[in-house]
Amino acid sequence: MNKIKQFYSLNFDLVKRKKKEIKFLVFHYTGMKAEKSAIKKLCEENSKVSCHYFIKKNGSIINLVPDLYISWHAGVSFWKKFKKINQYSIGIEIHNPGHNNGYECFNKKQIKSIKHLSLMLAKKYNIKKKHFLGHSDIAPSRKKDPGEKFPWELLSNYNIGIWHSLEKKLLKSYRLKHLKRFEKKLFLNYLTTIGYIFKKNEIYSVLSVVKAFQRRFRPKLINGKIDLECLKIAKNLVKCGLN
Repeated sequence: MNKIKQFYSLNFDLVKRKKKEIKFLVFHYTGMKAEKSAIKKLCEENSKVSCHYFIKKNGSIINLVPDLYISWHAGVSFWKKFKKINQYSIGIEIHNPGHNNGYECFNKKQIKSIKHLSLMLAKKYNIKKKHFLGHSDIAPSRKKDPGEKFPWELLSNYNIGIWHSLEKKLLKSYRLKHLKRFEKKLFLNYLTTIGYIFKKNEIYSVLSVVKAFQRRFRPKLINGKIDLECLKIAKNLVKCGLN
């Protein structure tokens, strides 16, 4: 991995946090066509957004906010018992035009940098495998990033994020098979165990959370409908202890 360059943003909380407060690593995509414009936005004071690290298209990494300061990358966000995920996380932005600008696959150089940076931070701050998250996991009603093309399955081989242990061919045979009412309720209970938050008449609707789950763990079909494949995946994740 190339040496990490420093190019600091003005957008962070001035109060320094303790090392032990860092519990999550959150992946984002920039969602902008031009890489320079994305970096500029993350550094402009008026934008009120930032991140700790930025991974360019060529794989080079820029450190925009020092780790022990809170950057403004997550916004309104929840995971398990945690609110305001910014306080407990390191945010990594990866350049990608996103869903509104011709969403692309993350290239090999970017994936290599994601892997090395993530492993370095995991070791430094003792970040658990289950605490690698996407922006859509913690803010499902607002965000789609890093999206269904993010290589979660590949990264899980290096203990970066969780993945199920089910055989693909068998799993696909469960797709679109309807569930009974109690099975759908069981699935939603599994989502809560995994860490997703949904509340009636509040920020997160069931539909948005189901889509976030599918975008992460069943990226081939994101329709917001709970089927047997979704249930099997969620059950497997919980059964395996989210390891």
